Amino acid sequence: MTEPSFAGRLRALREASGLSLRALARLTFYGKSYLHELETGAKIPTPQIARQLDRVLRANGELVAMAARPGVRRRDLVAAAGLAAALPHTLLSHGRQVGAATPARLAERTARLRRLDNYLGGADTRHAYAAEVESTTRLIRDGSYREAVGRQLLAILAEQAQLAGWAAFDAGVHDDAERLYRTSLAAAHEADDRALIGNGLALLGYQQLTLQGRSVDLADAARAAVGAAATSGVRALLHLRAAWSFANAGDADTADRYLGIGTRCLAETDGRPEPDWVYWVDGREGEIMTGRCWTALRRPVRAIPVLERVLAGFDDTYARDKALYLTWLADAYLDANEVEMACDAVATALRLAGGVASIRPGQRVDTLLRRLEPHSALPCVVELRALAAEVATRPAPTAAATPDSP
Repeated sequence: MTEPSFAGRLRALREASGLSLRALARLTFYGKSYLHELETGAKIPTPQIARQLDRVLRANGELVAMAARPGVRRRDLVAAAGLAAALPHTLLSHGRQVGAATPARLAERTARLRRLDNYLGGADTRHAYAAEVESTTRLIRDGSYREAVGRQLLAILAEQAQLAGWAAFDAGVHDDAERLYRTSLAAAHEADDRALIGNGLALLGYQQLTLQGRSVDLADAARAAVGAAATSGVRALLHLRAAWSFANAGDADTADRYLGIGTRCLAETDGRPEPDWVYWVDGREGEIMTGRCWTALRRPVRAIPVLERVLAGFDDTYARDKALYLTWLADAYLDANEVEMACDAVATALRLAGGVASIRPGQRVDTLLRRLEPHSALPCVVELRALAAEVATRPAPTAAATPDSP
């Protein structure tokens, strides 16, 4: 007799509960399409996802046990395939003379490495990204090239330093993050790349907001640095980030104005190619930032529908980001006095972020647990605290082994 699969059992339990895929998506905060892929075997659940489905479907541990059968963890596959490719690029055979084709090769390489941030936390990627910065710095210092090639190399260095700074920020290594962001700004200024200057200022502002609670000056400087000449994707990103800064400062009017500009920019196109570092800025990102801004402004009636809609279709593959966005939804639920719904959102965030090498989801969960203290006697809060304690005792995810330097 054939042993039942996780996919088949999940579908059987859902149907026995009288739930549609859409209804199960609402209860778990997993996307309908993602649940369909689990039911067809197209995707394999993480242990955290299996636990959430098991709880909602009252499977008494059956789904958890089935998901724990021997197999290859997706995160391990990504780490092996992605970071193994992250060998320092000085191993490429360009020699001392740097030809006109080298910047394009390095830009393509940087774009591939950037995609790892979709799946891995900064503790997994920051050493590999920093090695790229060091290699390009040596290439610029020791290589021989024409002036135009030099400007292109400086722009690539600025991109790489921003990527490495972001990974350090995500890992909580803030001194390294600031140093790399300032390296990127110096390179962007030398390359006379206004878009990269703006992004460097915006990243510094994002870090400042996290550490000091305010960043409107840097965020506004980033937006102004590029002006109207930038591509629509760049303008969208910088206006959305400025909106976030003003929302956290309590300036609803300015935040709303910048959200409107950023959203309109997302709908525009003038045929110019966008830089690769804004590849992820799309309508979904605009909705997420809109929901986050209204949450920060304590306007849950505006925030909740937007965040619920976008998270219902957000793939769990992007575990860190989805976990973070769920914590903002939980904040909005608390502002609306929906404590049980807030607990459900935080619990899902905990399960998603359990295997991600990023400090940020845990920091957000800690903030929410403090907000829940006045409700500590409620069963949902008791269960959530127990789950948080369980997650805290698990071994921390370790970074994949990567070279610190060429």
